[in-house]
Amino acid sequence: KVIHHMEEAAIGGHPKARHNLGWHEGNNGRYERAVKHLIIAAKLGLDDSIKTLMENFKGGFVQKDELAAALRAHKGAVDATKSPQREV
Repeated sequence: KVIHHMEEAAIGGHPKARHNLGWHEGNNGRYERAVKHLIIAAKLGLDDSIKTLMENFKGGFVQKDELAAALRAHKGAVDATKSPQREV
């Protein structure tokens, strides 16, 4: 039941739920699905997912091009949330 609610939140765009689904899939041995969830969460700007992707890259579960694309998308998401008003 918990997984169902995480899936619903992830579909709704909640990055931490997507990250948690990635952890769940990885713990169950579904590494490709785990990486997909983590990449999506990273693209939504979640720092924890970038850290996890880097660890998985070192472990050989993430391709170099996947990590590079996730890093670029993460930077774009973070930059989009910045504004001069927030910098004050």
